[in-house]
Amino acid sequence: MRQAVLTSIELPDFGLPTVEPELGPGLYRARIERLRARLRSAGLDACVIYGDREHVANISWASGYDPRFEEALLGTIENFPVASWDAIIAINCSAAFHTIRTAIPGMKARKWGRIINTASAHSTVASPFKSAYVTAKHGLNGLTKTVALEVATFGITANCISPGYVWTPLVEAQIPATMAARNLTKEQVMNDVLLAAQPTKQFVTVEQVAALAVFLCSDAAAAITGANMAIDGGWTAA
Repeated sequence: MRQAVLTSIELPDFGLPTVEPELGPGLYRARIERLRARLRSAGLDACVIYGDREHVANISWASGYDPRFEEALLGTIENFPVASWDAIIAINCSAAFHTIRTAIPGMKARKWGRIINTASAHSTVASPFKSAYVTAKHGLNGLTKTVALEVATFGITANCISPGYVWTPLVEAQIPATMAARNLTKEQVMNDVLLAAQPTKQFVTVEQVAALAVFLCSDAAAAITGANMAIDGGWTAA
């Protein structure tokens, strides 16, 4: 069976989860299993990785949105928490490196493979106070391009999918607390905060991201490699 590896480590906003402990891992497992099933139905032996387990295990899950939690992950260069920097780089960039280096020998042996890294709009543009997340996503883009060049003659492709804001239970859960913290309506939070950078003012859907991943795994996409595929409602077009 053909092999595809996806590093699905895109997490809300600053790159780390903010959901109830009993819900968080389950939500991610459910999403991953749905994507894996869809890829397998297309004839692919799909391995979907969503983070560095060691670092994920060491991250405290916050209940909903907690400004103190966000403050620990955002900041100017001179006061950005070093531990947060290390964790965000590990989860959003190093995890992909370790996964890819393990998968490539088998792909080379089969002379076929698909590597898809979930990056972000922040892999091509920056936002203030998010130095670790932006650095990690830019690094993931660079890693993907390097891998694409190294495996180009082995029937293996390597690409990024870079979503903007994706409508997930995690994003939905942030809205009420943001409404209260900023004294905004739900519509204001969605349009003026979450979707401020997306010209379409529409969230990307999980299904849209999954469909792009399935296409990149197909033979029709065999000539697409080293690409960073934006699916961001026009965010990075500006």
